[in-house]
Amino acid sequence: MTEEPLPAALSDEINHVLDEAGVSSDRRLVMRMLRTALLLGEDDTDRLDLKIASAALAEMRDAFRLFAPFRGVPKVTVFGSARTRHDDPLYLQARDVAAALASDGWMVVTGAGPGIMQAAAEGAGPALSLGVSIRLPFEEKANSLVAGSDQVVAMKYFFTRKLMLIKESSGFICLPGGFGTLDEMFELLTLQQTGKAEPTPIVLLDEKGGSFWQGMRRFVDEHLAPMGVISPGDFDRVVITDSVEEARAEITGFWRNYDSLRWVGDTLVLRLKAEPTDAEIEELNTAFAALLSTGRIERTAPRSPEVADDDRLDLPRLALHLDQRQVGNLFRLIAALNALPSAPKL
Repeated sequence: MTEEPLPAALSDEINHVLDEAGVSSDRRLVMRMLRTALLLGEDDTDRLDLKIASAALAEMRDAFRLFAPFRGVPKVTVFGSARTRHDDPLYLQARDVAAALASDGWMVVTGAGPGIMQAAAEGAGPALSLGVSIRLPFEEKANSLVAGSDQVVAMKYFFTRKLMLIKESSGFICLPGGFGTLDEMFELLTLQQTGKAEPTPIVLLDEKGGSFWQGMRRFVDEHLAPMGVISPGDFDRVVITDSVEEARAEITGFWRNYDSLRWVGDTLVLRLKAEPTDAEIEELNTAFAALLSTGRIERTAPRSPEVADDDRLDLPRLALHLDQRQVGNLFRLIAALNALPSAPKL
């Protein structure tokens, strides 16, 4: 994206404003936002468009401030219907899985509404619950557990809310719900399939003996895959279960050995918790040759950009040249890394 230059005098004025405001870090990014705002005004942008842009930026700031104190705490987002009743088995499943993950030190993020969202907040408890609510004329009022709390933020737009429900979490649990829940689930799958989001565990949790998500799998297998609109196995990245313990194990186990990834140029660097053996690396190369555009999976030291950012420098690393058409299959490689004999024990 090419940035339109501003007149030198105006750039000097913006720099003066930043100095007066005490903005010292990431000034270039702050300058870019200010430049964009000025150009929107210069473009004679429609008033409604300006209101959307202004409100969206303000909402994101509020949400960033909500999450900032908890940056080092792992988080799981729980999606589900606002209409689920307190005596519904799904309510109990949501409450129990949130409680189980909270006992492992995870925070639980919800849409802060009633139903499944309230159940998850109830299970996690107020100290380990974060809420991102939506302002609607009906139905979606902040539940009693988060209403008035300083760990909830209200948003006007679904797109900013969805961003914050997804951006900060390292795992996702979806319980049966309506259009909103399905929209959130398919957004997760799309981000994973296209590589626009880093791989994360996704669990579709049902009530005991429930068939909601199995019905979704049948639709995918019988309609979407045969039409060729998705690739065979695209739905394998999710775990469908009616077990709270299996859901908990999938969320926590995904991070057993795999820690994070970073692109350095066209090289994908995977950071692990445990150093793999030579034999394990050979096995990975044999099993995942189809994922590579060229070369092999090899050990690597931290790359220069990682060193400059002090980015997880203490962790062992593997480097590979990933075929970009295979980015959606990274979850298979991560599963293999977590299953290595050298991986930390759960």
